[in-house]
Amino acid sequence: MTQDIFRRRNQGEEEGTRRKTGTLDGGAAMRIIVPLQGVIQGRGGLVLGFVAPCALFYFLQLFFRRYRSSSSPPPAPPSRSVSSSQLAVESETQSQLGSLVSLRGSSGPAYISSRALSLRKTGNSEYYVGLKEYLDNPYDPVMNPNGVIQLGLADNKLTLDLIGEWMSNNMRRSLLGDDEVAPLSMCGIAGYQRFDGLPEMKYAVAGFMNQVLNGKVSFNPSQIILTAGATPSIEILSYCLADPGNAFLVPSPYYPGFDRDIKFRSGVEMIPVPCRSTDSFNISITALDRAYTQAKKRGLKVRALLLSNPSNPVGNLISRDLWYSLLDFSRERDIHLISDEIFAGSVYGDGEFVSVAEVLSSGEFDKSRVHIIYGLSKDMCLAGFRVGVLYSYNESVLAAATRLARFCPVSAPTQRLMTSMLSDRVFIAQFLRENRERLTKMHGAFVGGLKELGIECTKSVGGFYCWADMSHLIRSYSEKGEIELWKKLLYDGGVNVTPGSSCHSIEPGWFRCCFTMLSEEELGVAMERIRKVAEN
Repeated sequence: MTQDIFRRRNQGEEEGTRRKTGTLDGGAAMRIIVPLQGVIQGRGGLVLGFVAPCALFYFLQLFFRRYRSSSSPPPAPPSRSVSSSQLAVESETQSQLGSLVSLRGSSGPAYISSRALSLRKTGNSEYYVGLKEYLDNPYDPVMNPNGVIQLGLADNKLTLDLIGEWMSNNMRRSLLGDDEVAPLSMCGIAGYQRFDGLPEMKYAVAGFMNQVLNGKVSFNPSQIILTAGATPSIEILSYCLADPGNAFLVPSPYYPGFDRDIKFRSGVEMIPVPCRSTDSFNISITALDRAYTQAKKRGLKVRALLLSNPSNPVGNLISRDLWYSLLDFSRERDIHLISDEIFAGSVYGDGEFVSVAEVLSSGEFDKSRVHIIYGLSKDMCLAGFRVGVLYSYNESVLAAATRLARFCPVSAPTQRLMTSMLSDRVFIAQFLRENRERLTKMHGAFVGGLKELGIECTKSVGGFYCWADMSHLIRSYSEKGEIELWKKLLYDGGVNVTPGSSCHSIEPGWFRCCFTMLSEEELGVAMERIRKVAEN
């Protein structure tokens, strides 16, 4: 019985040791000790039989612990202070490796929304690739004569001298006021302002739009929402007119930026409606009707028809009769009509620009479904000032857009400056007239230069670009052949143009070429580079 008592006591000590050490090694040790216990007890008495197994047990425990510690990795060194420059280098290295682990370590990458991840995975079209190549290696006749010549961006440098001259004479007075009338004050430009635009700025924009259209249409300042560029205007309008998964009909080829401007955050789908060279890329009501019917069969809800007037990238205009047909189509299909008229004042040659607002004022139409996009980036050469205009006849859209404008307001200094410029009707009249003359001259020179190289352009009377047919230069009549030629022009020739596939053109070999970024000297360099690519 005494032996049983000692055995149970030893088992209790074993259990306690296992709980303290948190290991199962005690069990292995005891399987060795128990047989020894009987041998020692038989020879040395009860005391020696009790003490010796326990000593051997603790010896084995110490051995196992040292064995495990020697096989485990060494502890981390104590933390040290890190300089700001070292942090910047480490942060940049981690970003390049795609790691989201902090300097102190992390259990895993930080959560990113599925929306952000989907945008990250979205590939860039050749349109954006070409723009980046130019930004990384811009042409300069002195500093970088082998750089890329920009023919892919619709920006106007032809009349920047007139803008610069006006600002050098009027900027201080426009921003801070007239010394003789009132003391200088920062209150009007440093404090918070209305997000949808200052009342005086809206009034000036309405007068400017009226002047662009030669007084044919009067615009109501209360129907104007100002945004930081035309892109937020079209995005806000998309948000107001359609739910995610709904669709817009867009005649193609169309401006490649629409795919991002409309779809990225609003989730609205774009349905290209093909226009063909046999019809001079003009809009067909039959094609619109067919696209609407097909979208309905696919379960898509079409909410709007998006048009560019002048069209981008072709440069043709929508006639008055066609406007009547388009308005009727929108009413019959119960959809909205959006008219992007950002090049309204950049019409040259014998073209007659007809705004949808002019048509609405001459007949009985449902104005609540009509909206206009405008801005100062094109007609006033002020892309960097970021002034866009959403003009709507729908009160619900205006109410919603007024609230959404808080995310993209035009800065107060910009509005003060633009209010002064647009209110100078003498300067505006001179500028618009001179701008059209320079556009006409550069357009003729550019199209004529391409024609000498055997490249024909479709007739265009508006915008900063021409729609050039280079299909005879591609090896295979396909999108692949078109992209191969685009790469040769960009990487071999150093000329960035926009391939038609980026504009959703169904006919391979067409390219948009913007000519308003060129000086007369650069025009000659561009033609020589295109000639070398064409000959090879």
